[in-house]
Amino acid sequence: MKKLVIGWLLRIISLPLFLLWIYSAITEDIFFSIKTFFLPVICALIVSNVLISKSNFVTQQGQIRDIDAFASVALGWPAIIFFGSLPYWFGGTFYGPSEFAFNIESLDDLFHGFLYSIFESVSGFTTTGATVIDWNTSPICSQFVEDCIASQPRSILLWRSLTQWLGGMGVIMLGILLISNILGTSSAFARAELTGPTMSMMGTNLQSTARRLWIIYFTLTILEIVALKFIGHLPLFDSVNYALTTLPTGGFGVSDGGVMDIESSVVRITLALFMVLAGVNFSLYYIFAQGKFSDIVKDEELRMYFSILILSTLTIALNILIFERGGFLQGLREILTLHGLETIDQAFFQATSIGTSTGYASTDFSAWPVYSQLVLILLMVVGACAGSTGGGIKVLRVKISLELINKEIKKFLSPRKVFAIRINDEVIQENRVWLVLGMISSWFVLATFSVLILALVHPDWTLETVVSVVFSSLGNTGPALGQYGPTQTWSGIGDFSMIWTMMLMWIGRLEILTVLVLIHPKTWIG
Repeated sequence: MKKLVIGWLLRIISLPLFLLWIYSAITEDIFFSIKTFFLPVICALIVSNVLISKSNFVTQQGQIRDIDAFASVALGWPAIIFFGSLPYWFGGTFYGPSEFAFNIESLDDLFHGFLYSIFESVSGFTTTGATVIDWNTSPICSQFVEDCIASQPRSILLWRSLTQWLGGMGVIMLGILLISNILGTSSAFARAELTGPTMSMMGTNLQSTARRLWIIYFTLTILEIVALKFIGHLPLFDSVNYALTTLPTGGFGVSDGGVMDIESSVVRITLALFMVLAGVNFSLYYIFAQGKFSDIVKDEELRMYFSILILSTLTIALNILIFERGGFLQGLREILTLHGLETIDQAFFQATSIGTSTGYASTDFSAWPVYSQLVLILLMVVGACAGSTGGGIKVLRVKISLELINKEIKKFLSPRKVFAIRINDEVIQENRVWLVLGMISSWFVLATFSVLILALVHPDWTLETVVSVVFSSLGNTGPALGQYGPTQTWSGIGDFSMIWTMMLMWIGRLEILTVLVLIHPKTWIG
């Protein structure tokens, strides 16, 4: 079954590649369009046909083993990432086959060009948003180019944005919608793909749920394009790209400075609004469409999500003002001045951007005081709501963990009473609580181990750099702090650390447990 799933996913990913080939052929050089997009399409289709032809998968509807579905999802992502990297490698964004000169030096350039291409693809499809495109890595840039990312061909920039848009809702969910007649109706595919401890059904079956999710996702994307273009007066190309990277909480921009290059406060407000919307559980939009407004207002995860963003915004703004004015009372008096409101605006944008794992930067927040940086690191860990496109542990898991702590305290005080954990008046079963604890503990064990590994490999890195790079990668956030803050690319991170952080991005996007299925012997037996 794994071969069949991967084969069909490669057919699906070849469609946007084909469309960009047409776009590039019309607007750019025909030879460039062929080597950059048409060749990857041909490669993807050849491999796809081979895998599908060699698959002997036969099953009845709904009879797919959960372990097979999880393994197929985990393996499907690397396949998509590989073919998604080819436009960067073939198109010259990084040193590729067309620049190879058959010598040792160019062989090293070829390897690093491929590594950078893979990194950009991983960062895109996992919606992490870290980039390695700069003057040190891209042959397209030169010392005469003021903006390296903006100097890339427009088709490449569109492809970067599309990888995030496709990865945001999940390529696998798109595959479920398109090939459900072949794969059956096993919900394990969606549970392995969607973020969060639960998957809310929004229809009579999995296919109708996937269809509604993509309709909501597509509608919000169109609304943002319209808002950015006609309200924010952003150029159409920029509007499309920023919409394609906001809704998946991705964070890629169309220039080196990204959002910092945008002077319009209306555009920043629009981006912040849609980042907030992208961090909400998408099932609530379906509930909203049904007119069940009271259910939305009572949703405990949503209330906690907004509370975290508001509290983070206010405390970050106050901390910045206290730092600037040199005292608590001085900073507090400044909060309602024009400068204070501007600081709140910056704090809200960054708290929203990091809290939803989008990773846009409207300012260099690595220069903020220590408290503000700590809040941003914690937001990387917590992330957005379950069932959203955001990364991190998810607010719902944090909520369940807090309820578990409260339950244990009550049991200690009243040992004879029986207490249940309830979320939205629904009793959370013990097995689901253990899954939440397993996910959180796995997250922190992996994060701690990664921090130790990178600290050992890079003794020159500061503590904030090591911790933020790990949390940013595993939480699919993008910008870190210290040496790899919002004004820096990750091109100087080193080969080993680049590979390690790519693995963290992949594991974080699939929420760890899906990936752990791959190393279990039962996955490969039977």
